Amino acid sequence: MAMAMEEPRKLRGHKSTATCCIASRDRPGLVLTSGEDGCICWFDLRCKDVQFIIDVGTEPVSSLCFKTGNDNILYASYGNEIKSFDVHTLSANSWKPLESFNYNKDEVNQVVCNGRSSFLASADDSGDVKIIDIGQKCLYKTLRAGHTSICSSVQFIPWRPWEVITGGLDSKLVLWDFSKGRSQKIIDFGADTNNNSGQCLNPAFVHSIAIPEMDMVDKLEKICAVARGDGIVDLINIESELSRKGTSSKGSSSSSSSNNVIKRVCLDYSVGGHNAAVSCVAFSLFQEKGRFLISGGNDKTVKIWDCFKCLDPNNNNNNNNRDLLHLNISLSKKVNWLCTNQSDSENLVVCDTTRVVKVYSIS
Repeated sequence: MAMAMEEPRKLRGHKSTATCCIASRDRPGLVLTSGEDGCICWFDLRCKDVQFIIDVGTEPVSSLCFKTGNDNILYASYGNEIKSFDVHTLSANSWKPLESFNYNKDEVNQVVCNGRSSFLASADDSGDVKIIDIGQKCLYKTLRAGHTSICSSVQFIPWRPWEVITGGLDSKLVLWDFSKGRSQKIIDFGADTNNNSGQCLNPAFVHSIAIPEMDMVDKLEKICAVARGDGIVDLINIESELSRKGTSSKGSSSSSSSNNVIKRVCLDYSVGGHNAAVSCVAFSLFQEKGRFLISGGNDKTVKIWDCFKCLDPNNNNNNNNRDLLHLNISLSKKVNWLCTNQSDSENLVVCDTTRVVKVYSIS
């Protein structure tokens, strides 16, 4: 459903386009953003202005993540490096990193930390993913030959502590056992020949992946959300895919269910979805955690999907399922990234292609 939104709050601090945003799970109102200006802005939404700005360098900061369980430590991808910062040691005169990891050979697109704070994963333009042992401060494994193009996104799988899932601009989603350095499953969206009519004709590049956290899994099942270049958002049951024989499977534009478990749901133009590439997906932390999936795209919209309805087999057997879309927000610019926090208001943070970050209140 479309709805008139209040004017968003505007966060100012960057001198050029904002590229990424993250919000603390443990400290309400704490939001960090990165930009093409080589800076990281630290915001407390309870305060009016930016709290401080970390000057990382002259190149863009492409991605951010907190150290799980310690929001004073953050990791930033900067060129082909991963830099970590301890907020307690920072001052206006010194932005010296706590550590720097230089294992990626090409520009890093995303860095993430696992649930035990023991590993980082960094996906780069060469298609490789580096698994970094945080405690030993060394390279643990290189995940290679899964992607034939840029690896754009990576996420750890919380219920499978030795596995990650990656997406790339080869239209592939790859599940890895990083303890062995091997791929376990490859889903090729480029092999999908059943795309819905009316959907945009861009390649089905994987731009972003979201995995529910452990406290969401009971309600959502063990799924992942995939933001695709052809405007589709896929919800895929990871366990169902792993149980299927073969190392590669075609993308699917329909949902299927057995034993009352949805295997795959396709949120496309026919159910109110995007009509251009989807750049980012995230599960909601506000209200009932995981209730909503938020997607942002190059069609200058943010769409808020009701995950419970999307994953309801009865709803998916009904041809009239446009009520899967809870809310549609029209923007003036394309979306680069977005995140949510646990607040009742000012709970959706959006980085578009400007230097001003927008904060919306979703209810």
